[in-house]
Amino acid sequence: MDAHKKLDLSAIATIPIIMTLANSMLIPVLPLMEKKMNISSTQASLIITVYAAVAIIFIPIAGYLSDRIGRKKVIIPSLLLAAIGGAVSGLAAWLMKDNGYWVVLLGRFIQGIGAAGAFPIVLPLVGDLFKSEEDVSSGLGLIETSNTLGKVLSPVLGSALALIVWYLPLLVIPFICLVSLFAVLFMVKEPSTAKSKGSSFRKYMKDIKTIFQREGRWLFAIFLIGGISMFVIFGFLFYLSEILEIRYRIDGIWKGLLLSIPLSAICASSFIGGKVAQGSKKRMKWMSCSGMLLLAAAMLCCAIINPDSRFVLLGLMFAAGIGVGLALPCLDALITEGIEKNQRGIITALYSSMRFIGVAGGPLFTAVLIKHDVALFYTFTGISTAAGLLALLAVKPDEEPQSQGSKLQTGESRV
Repeated sequence: MDAHKKLDLSAIATIPIIMTLANSMLIPVLPLMEKKMNISSTQASLIITVYAAVAIIFIPIAGYLSDRIGRKKVIIPSLLLAAIGGAVSGLAAWLMKDNGYWVVLLGRFIQGIGAAGAFPIVLPLVGDLFKSEEDVSSGLGLIETSNTLGKVLSPVLGSALALIVWYLPLLVIPFICLVSLFAVLFMVKEPSTAKSKGSSFRKYMKDIKTIFQREGRWLFAIFLIGGISMFVIFGFLFYLSEILEIRYRIDGIWKGLLLSIPLSAICASSFIGGKVAQGSKKRMKWMSCSGMLLLAAAMLCCAIINPDSRFVLLGLMFAAGIGVGLALPCLDALITEGIEKNQRGIITALYSSMRFIGVAGGPLFTAVLIKHDVALFYTFTGISTAAGLLALLAVKPDEEPQSQGSKLQTGESRV
């Protein structure tokens, strides 16, 4: 990998770290926010959900624009918007205290719009930067590792900041967004091939429709697997945050450290998974399938055992994290390498929308079933098993050289 490209990749990798911190950093603080703002656990979960839900709507728009005008021209203003939304939420929590809940949600709404044009555009940008599939899969492994590193740091950092003052995790979000903004602005040199000029919107959408008609089987499978992964991750993180505080009376830094254990597993296995895949689509398929089935097995053990010991619970969550970490970089690489550059933005944006649906739905669903552990974990088991079967049956890698006109074979759906 070229040294200059490594510098670009390092700057791009700040985006998933920052965007993840801006969301996951709040998870360990939610029980404290419930008390300070006098809200229910369901209302608290909406602080996470609204951020992801609004992003779902705007991600396809951002993906289309990134194909038309360039990735950086979408990412830079999006990071600025995320910083503004963070400032609104932080100032509302600080100045309005227990009357500021709805303004906090408004800020998170604005922040979600910014998030829609930041992290989802990272995937096609990495695909644009590199020519070889080995470099692309390795780069995407680093991006998922950065994404998960943000999750690992989030509970510890969020808990530490909340010890100073409970709304400080909200107030630091604008500053960390600006760090990523300047890194991308000055360090990333976007390839000119990332833009799709000279074609009408109608023709562009016709091309997208053709892609889904020809490749819809494996594309929709990867969309669903990505969404399920995020649904389960954020569901069990919300569950773990609540249980550690309610059942085990663990809060503050200690809770943050315990929450980081399963996230560390995702981080490490994402990095290893990106290296092991090395551009081999067959390995990507089997790693995705195995990862989802390992996640299902861990959730099934939680449902059957319903562990009272926090160490057993954390051990099972650690195993679940390994499974998710193995799958994510492979899913990213399959969908990025399988689509032409000038249509990559919208396709990866739709994939990111499905992931954000999982982020939005996981905490809310868990909040509703928080008192019914067995039903919750059986649900996680069922959908994780379905994701594993989708990877097994719907994703059919083809290692033959691709034709110049398309990166995917016609006829039977293949990657």
